[in-house]
Amino acid sequence: QVQLVESGGGLVQAGGSLRLSCAASGSIFSMRTMGWYRQAPGKEREVVAVINIGGSTYYADSVKGRFTISRDNAKNTLYLQMNSLKPEDTAMYYCAAGRVTVVVATGVEYWGQGTQVTVSS
Repeated sequence: QVQLVESGGGLVQAGGSLRLSCAASGSIFSMRTMGWYRQAPGKEREVVAVINIGGSTYYADSVKGRFTISRDNAKNTLYLQMNSLKPEDTAMYYCAAGRVTVVVATGVEYWGQGTQVTVSS
């Protein structure tokens, strides 16, 4: 079992920054990939960024150049640095973990409970 707990969400003005954290516990050593998803009201959950244990990353086109994903394996913590935030980034952000890949939702084996990010215009 793996437990994921997100933190760092909040209300920020457009152009501002936030850093999300995801603390992982349990059998995290088996989770080869971790990532962030988001879901806005009335929309499907979508992948935002993914990182594997080797450090390779994937970003959705909508966040490239603005968001940076990183992980601290020693602390079992995943981060998402979000800069130049836009109102359209407003969503619930979820941490995800999987043994193979989490670029697609079918590969996600564990989800966090989510943290709300709201960007005002």
